[in-house]
Amino acid sequence: MVKKQNNNSNRAQRVASKVQTLVAEILRDDYSDDGLVAGVSLVGAVAHGGLQFVRLFYYSRNTDIDAVQRRLDEITKTVRYELASRMDQKYVPDIRFEYDDTLDRAERIDALLENIDK
Repeated sequence: MVKKQNNNSNRAQRVASKVQTLVAEILRDDYSDDGLVAGVSLVGAVAHGGLQFVRLFYYSRNTDIDAVQRRLDEITKTVRYELASRMDQKYVPDIRFEYDDTLDRAERIDALLENIDK
Protein backbone atom coordinates (compact mmCIF):
# COMPACT_ATOMS: atom_id res chain seq x y z
CA MET A 1 0.00 0.00 0.00
CA VAL A 2 1.41 3.39 -1.03
CA LYS A 3 1.04 6.15 1.50
CA LYS A 4 -0.63 9.25 0.07
CA GLN A 5 1.37 12.44 0.57
CA ASN A 6 -0.20 15.33 2.38
CA ASN A 7 -1.36 17.67 -0.38
CA ASN A 8 -2.08 20.50 2.06
CA SER A 9 1.56 20.88 3.07
CA ASN A 10 2.68 20.66 -0.56
CA ARG A 11 0.14 23.30 -1.49
CA ALA A 12 1.28 25.52 1.36
CA GLN A 13 4.88 25.22 0.17
CA ARG A 14 3.90 26.01 -3.41
CA VAL A 15 1.84 29.04 -2.40
CA ALA A 16 4.58 30.35 -0.08
CA SER A 17 7.21 29.91 -2.79
CA LYS A 18 5.04 31.63 -5.37
CA VAL A 19 4.33 34.54 -3.00
CA GLN A 20 8.06 34.86 -2.25
CA THR A 21 8.94 35.00 -5.94
CA LEU A 22 6.24 37.51 -6.83
CA VAL A 23 6.94 39.79 -3.86
CA ALA A 24 10.66 39.76 -4.72
CA GLU A 25 9.74 40.87 -8.25
CA ILE A 26 7.45 43.60 -6.88
CA LEU A 27 10.16 44.91 -4.57
CA ARG A 28 12.68 44.87 -7.42
CA ASP A 29 10.35 46.51 -9.95
CA ASP A 30 8.53 49.07 -7.79
CA TYR A 31 10.92 49.87 -4.96
CA SER A 32 14.39 49.83 -6.52
CA ASP A 33 14.74 53.57 -5.80
CA ASP A 34 13.89 53.14 -2.11
CA GLY A 35 17.20 52.98 -0.22
CA LEU A 36 15.81 50.85 2.60
CA VAL A 37 13.96 48.35 0.43
CA ALA A 38 16.54 48.07 -2.36
CA GLY A 39 18.94 46.13 -0.13
CA VAL A 40 16.34 43.56 0.93
CA SER A 41 16.66 39.95 -0.22
CA LEU A 42 13.84 37.50 0.43
CA VAL A 43 15.40 34.29 1.70
CA GLY A 44 12.39 32.19 2.61
CA ALA A 45 8.63 31.97 3.00
CA VAL A 46 6.27 29.92 5.16
CA ALA A 47 2.48 29.73 4.78
CA HIS A 48 0.40 29.64 7.96
CA GLY A 49 -3.20 29.57 9.09
CA GLY A 50 -4.63 27.49 6.29
CA LEU A 51 -2.85 29.68 3.74
CA GLN A 52 -4.35 32.84 5.26
CA PHE A 53 -0.96 34.47 5.63
CA VAL A 54 2.61 34.02 4.50
CA ARG A 55 5.65 35.01 6.52
CA LEU A 56 8.38 36.29 4.25
CA PHE A 57 11.88 36.08 5.69
CA TYR A 58 14.34 38.69 4.50
CA TYR A 59 17.94 39.69 4.89
CA SER A 60 19.14 43.25 4.43
CA ARG A 61 22.56 44.75 3.86
CA ASN A 62 21.33 47.82 5.71
CA THR A 63 22.52 47.89 9.33
CA ASP A 64 19.39 49.67 10.62
CA ILE A 65 17.06 46.67 10.59
CA ASP A 66 14.39 48.52 12.60
CA ALA A 67 14.11 51.18 9.88
CA VAL A 68 13.96 48.50 7.18
CA GLN A 69 11.24 46.64 9.09
CA ARG A 70 9.20 49.84 9.55
CA ARG A 71 9.47 50.60 5.84
CA LEU A 72 8.43 47.07 4.87
CA ASP A 73 5.48 47.33 7.25
CA GLU A 74 4.50 50.63 5.59
CA ILE A 75 4.48 49.19 2.08
CA THR A 76 2.93 45.81 2.94
CA LYS A 77 -0.59 46.85 1.95
CA THR A 78 0.56 48.22 -1.41
CA VAL A 79 2.72 45.16 -2.07
CA ARG A 80 -0.21 42.86 -1.26
CA TYR A 81 -2.45 44.81 -3.64
CA GLU A 82 0.11 44.38 -6.42
CA LEU A 83 0.52 40.72 -5.46
CA ALA A 84 -3.23 40.20 -5.92
CA SER A 85 -3.00 41.46 -9.48
CA ARG A 86 -0.14 39.07 -10.28
CA MET A 87 -1.52 35.90 -8.64
CA ASP A 88 -4.01 33.63 -10.34
CA GLN A 89 -5.77 32.67 -7.13
CA LYS A 90 -9.14 33.63 -5.75
CA TYR A 91 -7.72 34.42 -2.32
CA VAL A 92 -4.46 36.27 -1.76
CA PRO A 93 -2.82 35.62 1.63
CA ASP A 94 -1.78 38.39 3.96
CA ILE A 95 1.96 38.87 4.02
CA ARG A 96 4.27 39.64 6.91
CA PHE A 97 7.93 40.47 6.65
CA GLU A 98 10.29 39.03 9.24
CA TYR A 99 14.03 39.58 9.51
CA ASP A 100 16.14 36.42 9.15
CA ASP A 101 19.21 36.68 11.35
CA THR A 102 20.75 33.37 10.29
CA LEU A 103 23.79 34.99 8.67
CA ASP A 104 24.38 37.21 11.70
CA ARG A 105 24.24 34.21 14.02
CA ALA A 106 26.61 32.26 11.76
CA GLU A 107 29.12 35.10 11.88
CA ARG A 108 28.92 35.20 15.69
CA ILE A 109 29.47 31.45 15.88
CA ASP A 110 32.48 31.71 13.54
CA ALA A 111 33.94 34.47 15.71
CA LEU A 112 33.45 32.38 18.85
CA LEU A 113 35.09 29.37 17.23
CA GLU A 114 38.07 31.48 16.19
CA ASN A 115 38.43 32.72 19.79
CA ILE A 116 38.42 29.14 21.05
CA ASP A 117 41.27 28.22 18.69
CA LYS A 118 43.38 31.06 20.06
